[in-house]
Amino acid sequence: MGRLHNAKIHVQKAVKQKKIFMIQGRYPVIRCLLRRRGWVEKKMVHHAGATLLLHEKDVENSVGDSDTALDEDEEEEEIFQLSQLVDFDGFLEFDGLDGTHALMSRMVRNETPYLIWTTRRDVLDCRFLAKDQMINHYARAGSFTTKVGLCLNLRNLPWFDEADADSFFPRCYRLGAEDDKKAFIEDFWLTAARNVLKLVVKSEWKPYSVQAEGKEDAGDKQPKKQEKPVAVSPEFVDEALCACEEHLGSLAHMDIDKDTEAPLYLSPEGWVLFLQRYYQVVHEGAELKHLDTQVQRCEDILQQLRAVVPQIDMEGDRNIWIMKPGAKSRGRGIVCMDHLEEMLKLVDCNPMVMKDGKWVVQKYIERPLLIFGTKFDLRQWFLVTDWNPLTVWFYRDSYIRFSTQPFSLKNLDSSIHLCNNSIQKHLENSCHRHPMLPPDNIWSSQTFQAHLQETGAPNAWATVIVPGMKAAVIHALQSSQDTVQDRKASFELYGADFVFGEDFQPWLIEINASPTMAPSTPVTARLCAGVQADTLRVVIDRRLDRSCDTGAFELIYKQPAVEVPQYVGIRLLVEGSTIKKPLAMSHRRRGVHPALPRLLTQRGSGEGKDSGTPTHRSASRKVAGARSRGHTEKPASAATTSVPRKGKRDKVAGSVRKLPEVAELRRGRAGMQTQPCPPSPASSPGPGRHLPLHCNPMGGASDRSSARWWAPGPCRLQARP
Repeated sequence: MGRLHNAKIHVQKAVKQKKIFMIQGRYPVIRCLLRRRGWVEKKMVHHAGATLLLHEKDVENSVGDSDTALDEDEEEEEIFQLSQLVDFDGFLEFDGLDGTHALMSRMVRNETPYLIWTTRRDVLDCRFLAKDQMINHYARAGSFTTKVGLCLNLRNLPWFDEADADSFFPRCYRLGAEDDKKAFIEDFWLTAARNVLKLVVKSEWKPYSVQAEGKEDAGDKQPKKQEKPVAVSPEFVDEALCACEEHLGSLAHMDIDKDTEAPLYLSPEGWVLFLQRYYQVVHEGAELKHLDTQVQRCEDILQQLRAVVPQIDMEGDRNIWIMKPGAKSRGRGIVCMDHLEEMLKLVDCNPMVMKDGKWVVQKYIERPLLIFGTKFDLRQWFLVTDWNPLTVWFYRDSYIRFSTQPFSLKNLDSSIHLCNNSIQKHLENSCHRHPMLPPDNIWSSQTFQAHLQETGAPNAWATVIVPGMKAAVIHALQSSQDTVQDRKASFELYGADFVFGEDFQPWLIEINASPTMAPSTPVTARLCAGVQADTLRVVIDRRLDRSCDTGAFELIYKQPAVEVPQYVGIRLLVEGSTIKKPLAMSHRRRGVHPALPRLLTQRGSGEGKDSGTPTHRSASRKVAGARSRGHTEKPASAATTSVPRKGKRDKVAGSVRKLPEVAELRRGRAGMQTQPCPPSPASSPGPGRHLPLHCNPMGGASDRSSARWWAPGPCRLQARP
C-alpha cells in the first residue's frame, strides 16, 4: 500500500507539472534520465485503428525508400523491438509490468504526453499535437536528410548566403533527371580532360622529345623480354588542353556571343574516342607521350582551373564516382565506379531508377586524409531547436570510423571505401593493416586530435576541421530552411558524416536523421550516452533556466527572427467617401438669389416623391420639345400645381407657397427683372436665344403674381431702370 500511495503522489505531481513522456524504440538512456527528473512514462499502446505506431506492413515498407531513412543499425533495433512488442491480434504487451514504473504508466495511460521520442518521423503526425507537446522530429526534413534532397537544396545556397556548395560538398547529380544526367556526362568528360593535364605534370611520366624518340628507336633493336606498352600520342594532350581552355572560357562567359548551335571543340563522338584513350592511360597502363612545351602549358591551365574549380585537388586523376540510392542508409546499394558507360548502363537498365529519380552519383574523394594508410570518416552530431529563427547547437565530441582494409584506388570494393559500421562489422580486419589501428575500428575525436599533433598538424583540428564542419552544417540547414515544417515545440538531433582531404578540408557526405545510439563499442557507448544527456539539458532544462549547463553542446548559429504577420483572413471592406450632388446651373448665374436653387430642389423633390410626376428639369425638356414641334403643351408640373388636390401633396405644396422666398418672388422683389421672349413662328429658338425664367407656355408674358412653374433654363437678365 505504501508503494501504491507513493506512486499516486508521484503521478499527481507529474501530471500537474506536465511531465508525462512517451518513447517509441529502445532508448534506455533517455528513459532513465527523464525518470530522474520526475517524469512518468506513458506506454505507447496501439489498438486497432489507432495511428500512433506503424502496422507491420508499414514497417516493412518504411525500411527501404522513405523520405527520411533511419541511420545504420537503428533500423534493425526498430524491427527487433517491434517483433517483441507487436501482438498481431491487435494488442501490445510490454515487459516489466510488475515494477513501480509500470504501475505509474498504467495510471497515466489516459494522460497527454508532453515529450515524445520516436525513432521515425512518420510515427506521429505533428499536426495533431498540442502546442506544448514536444517531439524529437521535424516534418519535411528530407530536404537535407536524404541524398536527393541535399543534392538539390545545396544548389540554392547562393540565395541564402555568400557561399559555394562546391567548397564543402562533392559534386552530385540525379541520374533519374534528364538535365542532371546530361550535366553529369559533361562533368565526367571535363574531369577526364583535367586528369590528363595532371598526369602530364607528374614527374613520373617521361617527357617525349625527338632525342628520346631516337633513343627509343635505338633501344628497339635489342630484344626485350617484356612487351612494349601501348603509347598515346601527344595529340591526345592537345585535345585535353583545348577542352580545358574552352571550359575556362565558358566559366568566364567569353562564349556569351557565341551561337548556341555552334559545335564544340570535341563532339560527343569525339569524347567517346577521348575516353577510350583515357582509359588506356589510367587503367591499362598505356604510356602517355607529350612534348616538353606541353608541360608548362598544362601547369598554367591547371593553375587557372584551381581558381574556379574548388574540387580540383581532391578529385584525383582516376575519375572515380560513387553511385548511391536516394533514400537508403547504412551503405546499402552504394558502389564505386570509374567508367561512364558502366554507370549509365546501371541506371538505364533499371526503369524504376528513371521513374523515381532517387539515384544520385557523387564525385568520389580520391585524395582523402588517411590514418596509417586507412580511410576513415567522422560522425558529427548537431541539434536544431528552432527553424525560425534557425538555432543550431554543435556537439564538441565526435568519433571516427575506420575501414577494415587498407586504402587503394585500384580496388573499388565497398569494404575499402565505405566506413559505415553496418558494412565493416561483417568484415574481418585485414592482416596488412597498421597495428596502431583500433581493433573495433572506432576512435574518439580526442584520440584523433592527439594523432594530428603527433603527425605535425596540431592546429588542424581547431583552425581547419571544426570551422569547416560548422560552416557546412549551417549552410546545409540554411538552404533547407524554407522546406522544413517549423514547429516551436519540436527539436531534432542529426548526425553528419564528413571525410577530410589531404589538406584537412572537411567534405560533407550526408546528414542522417535519427542517428544511431547503439553502444556498439566502448567509445560509442560513452559518447552516445553523453549526447543524449546533453540533448535533454538543452531542450528541457534550458526552457526553465536559460543559463543552465548545456554539456558539450555549443550554440553556433542563431538567425535573426523573421517576423511573420498574423493571418486575419481576407479583408472585403471597400473604403471611400460619398460623391456629393453637383450644384445646379443657376448657382453660377449672376444675380440669382442663393435660396432659389434650394427652393426649386425642395419643391421638385417633394412632388417627385409624392405624386410621381417629373421634376422641373424634365418639364423644361418637355417644353423645349413642344416648341420644337411647332405647338405648345401644358407641362405636367403646371397641371399638377393648378388642379386642386387632397391629401399629403396639398400640404407639401401649401407649405412651399407659404415660404418667405416664394412670397418675395411673387411680388417681383427678387432684385431682378426678366425680359419675356416674343413668340416666334420658328419651330425652335435660334442660337443665342434663351427661354425666360418666368414665361407662359402659350407664348405670352407670365404673370408674376400667379406664377407656379419655374424652369431652371438659361435666361437673359436686365437691370431695372
